[in-house]
Amino acid sequence: MKLSSSEEYGLRCLLQLARQTPGSLTIPEISQAEGITHHNVAKLLRILRQGGFVASARGQQGGYALAKPPHQIAVADALATLGGRLFDDDFCDHFAGSADCCTHSLTACSVRALWGQVQQAVDQILSRTTLADLLEQGYALADEEALLDISA
Repeated sequence: MKLSSSEEYGLRCLLQLARQTPGSLTIPEISQAEGITHHNVAKLLRILRQGGFVASARGQQGGYALAKPPHQIAVADALATLGGRLFDDDFCDHFAGSADCCTHSLTACSVRALWGQVQQAVDQILSRTTLADLLEQGYALADEEALLDISA
């Protein structure tokens, strides 16, 4: 169970757009700010646009912007669009081992129960965390680091 690069980079693209709200950014601007290739940024923005998180405008003043305010975009929803959940019910189908001795039944598998509990905890946190929350946490961290630099 890992966060994929698409999920990580897509979330970082959304945060760049959230910092720019109101306003828009181009693919090259996001690419340069995040150190992600133009191709990957374009691919991720297409997925996010299809998911309803990003709006695009063509032309000289065009670019990409959030389709909704940052406080209305839950991290869980964005990650689901970018790649899915950490633990899906079909997880055990892919990691069943030998079918004759596998204990991945709903009643006998303690590992399956563990991953289900982890997913439930992650879902709760991600569903109540918005892009605005992430921005505020980032700004708070930057303020703390600045204070530490000043006092040193």
